[in-house]
Amino acid sequence: MSLRRLTSISDVDADTWNGLVRVAGHGDYPFIRHEYLCALEDSGSVGAGTGWAPEHIILEDDNGLVAAAPAYRKAHSFGEFVFDFAWAQAYRQCGLDYYPKLVCAIPFAPVEGPRLLARGESERAELAAALDENIQPGAREASSLHMLFGDRADLRALEAIGGLLRRDCQFQWFNRDYADFDAFLGSLPARRRKEIRRERRKLHDAGLVVEHWHPRDIDEDLWDWLYAAYARTYRIRGQLPYLKPAFFRQLAATMPDQVHYAIARLGNRPLGMAFMMRGGDTLYGRHWGCIEDIDGLHFETCYYHGIDTCIREGLARFDAGAQGEHKIRRGFEPVATYSAHLIREPRLRQAIADFLQREHRMMSEYQDEQRRRCAFPDAGTPAA
Repeated sequence: MSLRRLTSISDVDADTWNGLVRVAGHGDYPFIRHEYLCALEDSGSVGAGTGWAPEHIILEDDNGLVAAAPAYRKAHSFGEFVFDFAWAQAYRQCGLDYYPKLVCAIPFAPVEGPRLLARGESERAELAAALDENIQPGAREASSLHMLFGDRADLRALEAIGGLLRRDCQFQWFNRDYADFDAFLGSLPARRRKEIRRERRKLHDAGLVVEHWHPRDIDEDLWDWLYAAYARTYRIRGQLPYLKPAFFRQLAATMPDQVHYAIARLGNRPLGMAFMMRGGDTLYGRHWGCIEDIDGLHFETCYYHGIDTCIREGLARFDAGAQGEHKIRRGFEPVATYSAHLIREPRLRQAIADFLQREHRMMSEYQDEQRRRCAFPDAGTPAA
């Protein structure tokens, strides 16, 4: 097999890349499709000036593409949702450069899924080894390799060549065959059921409605408003938004059946939005924004609308994004997520490994604690 490094996902044909996605068994996962990665690059959300330099790895044989991984040479650690700023500081204290590092991930998307696309296990192992070559001494000056939110098979492949596993916890909602939203509420403790009804009633009595919007129904003015609402979420924290306007437009054009907008309106006036994507039996809540801070608007737009959509459309799971213990009170459950890290600097590898062992125990205890607090402490998740 021959190896190629791509500085743009457009260097490989979309049908060829997506064909490998399907062969690898991940055709329903939207974030690794060619169209999604291409929208990130074409819009300028990644690439020059962003600190995310595409360096995708592909393996080919005489019959074509056999393995591929989305990868980026990073000049910082923003937009990853696996926080390693302390590691970068430790490198500096040792007189070493942590950046650039190599990240095998989906930019700005803390959603678990495939990272190593491969026709079989041997090709997966060879692809992991090809990624490892980028951080060997004298090889392209990357300090380390980080696979973020990978699925179990891909994490095992990186662990087999020395990757250190890191555990985290997210909160997701699972559909237990609810007939409707009221049936879901009926499964919650009385106190939480009353809280949710009170939150929703307050907005409903004020005349606020949340509707599902398909990209084809959005006009130019609404597109501009949606981006302004999204960007405000970052600007009130003094940050620039990660994603550019063209990303959302291009994704709506190339993946329209998987793009979902929840828009909250008061009369004809939009107030809040949530950008979501659908993949297989899962709804992914990705980004949110509003132009006016209204109590309960975030929960209604980002959580309750998503839950209602999953019940109505028979989806099994709602992944509403990273972090957020407040989701426990709204019927979400704690789920372990993992990343894998190849640290080649011997002076720091052992220190990071020791830290990750302690952190793993802490995160395991934290997840157990959150499980006891959730509405289904003894049931386990349907996905387990």
